[in-house]
Amino acid sequence: MKLGSHVGNKGKEMLVGAVKEAINYKANCFMVYLGAPQNSYRKKLEDLNIPSFQELLKEHGINKHDVIVHAPYIVNLAQPNDVKRQFAIDFITNEVKRTYAIGAKYIVVHPGATLNLGIDKGLEKIADSIKVILHNTKETDVEILIETMSGKGSEACYRFEQIKTIIDIVDSPRINVCFDTCHTFDSGYDLVDNYDEVISEFDRIIGIEKIKVIHLNDSKNILGSRKDRHANIGFGNIGFDTLHKICKDKRFDSIPKILETPYVQDYPPYKFEIEMLKEGQFNQNLYNDIEKYYEK
Repeated sequence: MKLGSHVGNKGKEMLVGAVKEAINYKANCFMVYLGAPQNSYRKKLEDLNIPSFQELLKEHGINKHDVIVHAPYIVNLAQPNDVKRQFAIDFITNEVKRTYAIGAKYIVVHPGATLNLGIDKGLEKIADSIKVILHNTKETDVEILIETMSGKGSEACYRFEQIKTIIDIVDSPRINVCFDTCHTFDSGYDLVDNYDEVISEFDRIIGIEKIKVIHLNDSKNILGSRKDRHANIGFGNIGFDTLHKICKDKRFDSIPKILETPYVQDYPPYKFEIEMLKEGQFNQNLYNDIEKYYEK
């Protein structure tokens, strides 16, 4: 079972610290930002400790392709303003090159908000932006993963058909999907009562083989709320049983499943949530156990 979480990438250790954190959670995959997600500042590649990072991955048996990079939220590939959209293209181009430099294969991207463009024109803008990024990084094998979104505001890609439109326009093996359980549920797909039907619908419209990463999150919201608020595993409206079902689904055996659940009293829950999912047993005392562990 490939299970991991978002981990930090900061300080002097940078990516080495990210591996150590993942190991502490007993994870065999993980996700990082290559800089703060809320700004465009990036350290030099030589400051990321890439050789030591790659050596530590080998030492602990973590495949470098199970290290997932997430692009920052500050860019909008559907931006109507040409100058701002060009900034987004240039920034993601650089992030793809940095993803390649650390040896990773997948970068997850929030496609963007269509603002006043309308969905059809917005999807065209996103697709055109991705085509330019792929052209700018044709010397790499990095794949851009469009994340399934919740549809808050004018956010694109909250329906499978919208993602399919982008994939068809881009027409490249380097464009695939990150399936986020919270976002998909919030957008209106009933993973709880109709799990098999939802996965079959995705397969019919896009193709299940296009899923390269799963963001495994519970939801604080009701089905179809289009709000995007993550909950800890088993403490939301999706529930433990459905999320564990995804982990046990043989079709997703080789897919990294990444937790992005909220901290509990400023403490990361991932060690305990990973343990729950591996054991297949919901821990109702999760919050208390986390607080006791970190307050020792």
